[in-house]
Amino acid sequence: MTQLRSLQDQFNLALETLELPSEPKLLYEPVSYTLSNGGKRMRPLLVLMGCKVFSDDVSQAVHPAIGIEIFHNFTLLHDDIMDNAPIRRGKPSVHNKWNNNIAILSGDAMMILAYQELCKTDSSVLSQVLEIFNKTALEVCEGQQLDMDFETSDNVSISDYVNMIRLKTAVVLAGGLKVGAIIGK
Repeated sequence: MTQLRSLQDQFNLALETLELPSEPKLLYEPVSYTLSNGGKRMRPLLVLMGCKVFSDDVSQAVHPAIGIEIFHNFTLLHDDIMDNAPIRRGKPSVHNKWNNNIAILSGDAMMILAYQELCKTDSSVLSQVLEIFNKTALEVCEGQQLDMDFETSDNVSISDYVNMIRLKTAVVLAGGLKVGAIIGK
């Protein structure tokens, strides 16, 4: 449990000290707002844990862990727009606090920021990390589309629903572990 807390502390410090651009304000303020709204931070923790299995030096996985966390929050931001959700983690959702256009553009910026953090991975494993991330990101989009499709469907099978959840949720968890393990090897 102490190791887990240490990994959490290491990640939280890195995220808190992450320097994001400040201008234009209406692009980056929603990004900072989103990333500061908390959450369980499971996905980046899984990146660090995957790395820890193979290496005592998890510092090499911190930037990719930040990238995975930014990506996850990007998906939540866009999901809130699609669902017209007024609240995220007990606070107004970005599109509700600002507007849809700002939320979409800030979400797009988050995707790019996620890639920037992932690209800080050691060059010897960068292509593998990006391959996993790209596959994961596309699968999340597929899951989100299925989720939207199911809203107007009269009959959704259990297996189709489970597949949608797998694509929206499980693939990011698994992707984070894989990225961490590759970095740690």
